Amino acid sequence: MADSRQSSEDESDGSADTDAGADAPGETEELSTEELRQQVEEQYDFEKFSPADMAEMSVEEWEAVFDPDSWITGSELLDRVEAELRHNVQTRQVFAAVERVGDGEDERVVAYSDEGYVIVRPDGSIQGTGTILRDVEPMVALCSMEDYDVPDVDEDAGLPHPESVPEASGDFGNQMLQVVAGVLSLSGLAFIGSWLASLVGALDLGFAGAIVLTLGIVFLLMGIVLFVTVANARLSDRMRSQQYRDRLRAVGAGSEGRPSFLPDEAFEAGGRQLEVEMERVHREALAVEDESEQSREETGE
Repeated sequence: MADSRQSSEDESDGSADTDAGADAPGETEELSTEELRQQVEEQYDFEKFSPADMAEMSVEEWEAVFDPDSWITGSELLDRVEAELRHNVQTRQVFAAVERVGDGEDERVVAYSDEGYVIVRPDGSIQGTGTILRDVEPMVALCSMEDYDVPDVDEDAGLPHPESVPEASGDFGNQMLQVVAGVLSLSGLAFIGSWLASLVGALDLGFAGAIVLTLGIVFLLMGIVLFVTVANARLSDRMRSQQYRDRLRAVGAGSEGRPSFLPDEAFEAGGRQLEVEMERVHREALAVEDESEQSREETGE
C-alpha cells in the first residue's frame, strides 16, 4: 500500500510538473509580447509618428502595439482622417485638396494634389500614388487608434485662396539687412570722401590716408553685397509665392469647382467608381508625362 501511495504521489508530482511545464511556454510568449510592446513604445513617439517610422516597424512590432479589435473604422474613421488631413494641410505640412464624397458604403475621403492622390475607405484601406499617399498612410494608422487625439479644425480648413498668398515673407529681416547695408555704404562713402579731401589738402590724414581708403572700400563693398543679398531674397520669395499660387490654382483652391481633369460624376458617386476613374486619370497623366519626356529627348532639350 505504501508503495502504491508513493507511486500515486510520484505520478501526481510528475503530472503537476508536466502541467507547470505546459503553462511555461504560454507565459513566456505573453511576456515576450509585453516586452516587445514596451520596447516599441519606448522607441517610437506615436504623437509624431511619421512614414519613416512606419516603414521601420516590423510586422511583429506593429501587431504587438496595435490591437486590431480596438481599431476605429467606418464613418468615424473617415471623420478623424478628414480632420487630421485638413489640419496638416492648414499647417502647410501637406499640400492637397481634401473632400468627403459618397454615402454609406461608397463614402470616401479623397485628397489630391498636382503630384498624386489618395482615397481612404471606411475599413482603413487606401488607394493612391505620389507623395500624398506616403503622407496619408501613417495618418490612417494613427486615426484608427482610440488613444490618438485628432486636432479640432474648421470645416473649411484647407488650402488658402491663391490671391491670399503674400508676395514675400520675412520682410522685417530684409528691412534690417537694408538698414545695415545702408549704414555700411554711407560709412564707406564717408571714408572715401575723407581720403579725397586729404588729396586736395582739405584734411591732413598723413600716413592714415591709405587705411582710411581701405576701410572705405571694404565698407562700401560690404554694403553693396548686403543690398544684392536682400534683392535676391525678395526675388526668390516672389518666385516661390508665384509657384505656390500656381499649384493652388492647379488643384482648384479658392474656386467652386474641381480641376477639369477630375471626373465630377465619379466624385459625386464615390465608392468603386471613383477609385477606377482616379486610377484612369493617373495613368493618363503618366502617359502624357512619358510622351513629353520622349519628345524632349528627341529634340535634344
